[in-house]
Amino acid sequence: MSVARIQHKVIFNLKVEAGSEQADQFLSKSKAILEVIPGVYDFQVLRQVSSKNDYDYGFSMEFEDQAAYDAYNTHPAHVDYVEHIWKNEVVRFLEIDFTVV
Repeated sequence: MSVARIQHKVIFNLKVEAGSEQADQFLSKSKAILEVIPGVYDFQVLRQVSSKNDYDYGFSMEFEDQAAYDAYNTHPAHVDYVEHIWKNEVVRFLEIDFTVV
C-alpha cells in the first residue's frame, strides 16, 4: 500500500491591503521561512483571481506523509512563524488538507 502525500493549502487575507508593498513583504518573508522547513515540497505562494470567494492569497505545499506534516506543524521555525508573524499579520484564513483518492 502506498503512503498518501498530503497537499496542504491555506487561503487567507492580510490586515494590510492586497497588492501593497507590506503584503508583498509578508509573502516573501513567509516563503523564505516556510519552504525550507524539512519535509516541505513544492511550496507555492498564490494570488486569488476568482470572484467566487473573497480570499486574497494562498500558500500551497506538499508532504510525503502524515508524519512529515506533523513534523512541520511542530517544527520550531513553523511554531515561531505562527506566533510572531502569522497571528500578527493575517486577519482570517482557511486551511484545507487533501490526499489523492
